[in-house]
Amino acid sequence: MAPSHVLKCCQKVLAWVPVAFIALVVAWSYYAYVVELCVFTISSTAEKVVYLVVFHLSFFMFIWSYWKTIFTSPASPSKEFCLSKADKEQYEKEERPESQQEILRRAAKDLPIYTTTASRAIRYCDRCQLIKPDRCHHCSACDICVLKMDHHCPWVNNCVGFSNYKFFLLFLMYSLLYCLFVAATVLQYFIKFWTLCHRKAAENCPKNELPDTHVWETGLRHHAKFHVLFLFFVAAMFFISILSLFSYHCWLVGKNRSTIETFRAPTFRNGPDKNGFSLGCSKNLREVFGDEKKYWLIPIFTSLGDGCNFPTRLVIMDPEQLTVSSQNEPAKRVRL
Repeated sequence: MAPSHVLKCCQKVLAWVPVAFIALVVAWSYYAYVVELCVFTISSTAEKVVYLVVFHLSFFMFIWSYWKTIFTSPASPSKEFCLSKADKEQYEKEERPESQQEILRRAAKDLPIYTTTASRAIRYCDRCQLIKPDRCHHCSACDICVLKMDHHCPWVNNCVGFSNYKFFLLFLMYSLLYCLFVAATVLQYFIKFWTLCHRKAAENCPKNELPDTHVWETGLRHHAKFHVLFLFFVAAMFFISILSLFSYHCWLVGKNRSTIETFRAPTFRNGPDKNGFSLGCSKNLREVFGDEKKYWLIPIFTSLGDGCNFPTRLVIMDPEQLTVSSQNEPAKRVRL
């Protein structure tokens, strides 16, 4: 018991390492931009003010959405999806899968469940001892069933699902804007420093030595030069890496799919259907961000529904290929 407990504690501590790494990079980027660039490098007061205002606005929204993604607890199924004590005891006594499935079907007959396993069985979690709602999956890292689970993200040390998917998307968006703004405003000073560095190295420096580390022709510190050069590289690198991930999740929102459903389509009455939860791009967007557009860009929870019950529309073709009339049809709920 003791070694196992110690191992779990170590795993929990190590799980925070990626988050700590991101926090350190962000803290350094704040110092490099505000102090080394705006205070010591930029000479124009008007330019400083504009840069600092826009920077702090993007920085605040980025930190706010990142914080909400990390510390919003994953939503779990409500008690109605748990077996009663009698059903649980009977289920555990049964050895035949057919008999166990009969117990689960009886318990699930009044639940809003429209999907099954690939073998047409009721989706049941032996670990949590509950019938899984549609789009719910068990996370081995969090050791709980998560509603509308998308994936477990090590960079936030949390499951991304129904309760925080909007926050995760905003985190990606604001991190992109943050990196883009930093890279764009640092670019001119990056070029200036890079050119000056090479010119100084070619003209005044002995072989294998750096140029003067204290005084430059521009009156700028070598210390500031290093931070500005490195800041551009880091911002550009993160922007490129995050852009593909953000684009992918925007595509998922438009299709109303989770990452899990992309690799394993949910099974409905008519079989697996990757577009079974798609209601059209506009409605799919509202499923995540809500009906009030004024709250879409703010990291507060506005997603529609309860995470256990989702509107479905069984289609055999991609929603973009449907006629306009079929797209305007009300969403249907289909029981198995």
